[in-house]
Amino acid sequence: MKPRVSVVVTAYNEGETIVTCLDRIFESVTLPCEVLVVFDMPDDTTVPYLEKYAEAESRLRPTLNTYGRGPARAIRYGIDHSLADVVVVTMADGCDDPQQIDQLARLVERGVVVAAASRYARGGQQVGGPLLKGALSRTAGVSLHWLARVGTRDATNSFKAYNRNFVQEVGIESDSGFEVGLELVAKAKRRRLPVAEIPTIWLDRTFGMSNFKLAKWLPRYLRWYFYAFGSKLQSTSMADTSERELV
Repeated sequence: MKPRVSVVVTAYNEGETIVTCLDRIFESVTLPCEVLVVFDMPDDTTVPYLEKYAEAESRLRPTLNTYGRGPARAIRYGIDHSLADVVVVTMADGCDDPQQIDQLARLVERGVVVAAASRYARGGQQVGGPLLKGALSRTAGVSLHWLARVGTRDATNSFKAYNRNFVQEVGIESDSGFEVGLELVAKAKRRRLPVAEIPTIWLDRTFGMSNFKLAKWLPRYLRWYFYAFGSKLQSTSMADTSERELV
């Protein structure tokens, strides 16, 4: 049976902690699903636990990313190799609420191209995490919501559902960091395609170390932040629009 939702999880040396993440996902998702845990290297410490877990759970697909290292390439690889028409991207760190995967997926099935889990919508919350990172994220998200009308107050959050055809049409240009979510929201805005959000409670990870590199990736976020304010683009194939996207 073709899954209704593909869940793409990026993992980097998560080790045994990936088991808790997977348990929560499979306990929470009621839609027919597949879960692709994408890792960059065959010797990633996550791999042995994925292989053992997959022996008992046929919906799990341990997936080696061959597009190059980094979360952006891992997300793109996972989306490209998913089977469902709806793809939900979430992290392996336990910060996201897997009980919302079904709700996000159903929003895309109803017609939006991006459904965002928003920490800054009414009823949402961010618990823990670096203060500077949180302040910059909130400022970017809320200002994009009010000034660029992007359809969500949390464009920078990675926890989102996507229409797979939309992603294939516009492509993913991000090549290293976690800015994919912002890129796809900005591209939807430029094409005047619908984006929606639901409130979420984000909890800072209680195990392992974050791989987020603020200083390195901030210029990449700024590129897509300002891109969202551009003029309308036609919703045509990526080949036809690639030369005009940065105008």
